[in-house]
Amino acid sequence: MSALPRLTLALTPALAAAAVRTLGLTLRLTIIGLEALLPTWRERRPVIYALWHGRLLMVPWVSARVAGVRGARDTRVLASRSRDGELMARFVRRFGLSAVRGSSSRGGAEALRALATALREGADVVVAPDGPRGPRQRVQRGLPALAALSGAPVIPLAFAASPARRLATWDAFLIPAPFARCALVVGDAICVSRDDDREEARARLERALETTTAAADRAVSA
Repeated sequence: MSALPRLTLALTPALAAAAVRTLGLTLRLTIIGLEALLPTWRERRPVIYALWHGRLLMVPWVSARVAGVRGARDTRVLASRSRDGELMARFVRRFGLSAVRGSSSRGGAEALRALATALREGADVVVAPDGPRGPRQRVQRGLPALAALSGAPVIPLAFAASPARRLATWDAFLIPAPFARCALVVGDAICVSRDDDREEARARLERALETTTAAADRAVSA
C-alpha cells in the first residue's frame, strides 16, 4: 500500500468525524420515540437498527449523544471489506461504535453470517437495508433473513434535517446545513419469525422505514 492511501485511511475518518462533531454543535436535534427502547436497553436484548443509506451521516453522532441513556452497549455497524468499508469502520469507531466487516456483493451470505454472529454475542447491529448500491429506499432480502434467523427485533430509524443538502449520489446522501433543525425518529419494533413469508416481511419492513422516514421529515418541516 502506498503512502498516499495509508495517509488517506488515517486522515479521512478523523477529519470526517471532526466535521460531523463541529456541525453537530450547531444543530437543533429532537429525538422522537426513544422511550420505547428503554425496556430493551434495560433487559440488554440485542436489536437490529435499520435506516436508509442516505440518512447515515449523523447517526453515529446521535448515538454518542444518547450513550448516557443507552448505557454501555456493544453496537456494530455493517461495513464492507472494501476500502470504502474501511473508511466507514474507522469513522464509526470515533463515535464509540465498532464495525462488522462483511461483503453484501456476493449474495449477502458473508454479511449475514457476520451480523448474526454479532447478535448472538449480544451486540446490537446497524444496517442500511438499501445499501451498498441500491435501489434507493428499497429493503433488500438480507434484513428480513437476518431478523428471522436471529430472532432480534428490527428497530426502524430515520434522520431528517432542514435545511439540508442532498448529494447527487444513488442514495441522495443527506448533509444537514449548519444550524439546521434535525430529528431522529425511532419507529416501532418489528419481529420476523422463521415461518413468516420473507417477501411479505421485506415489504412490511420497507413500509415501516417509509413511515418512520416520513415522520422524521414532518418533524423538521412543521
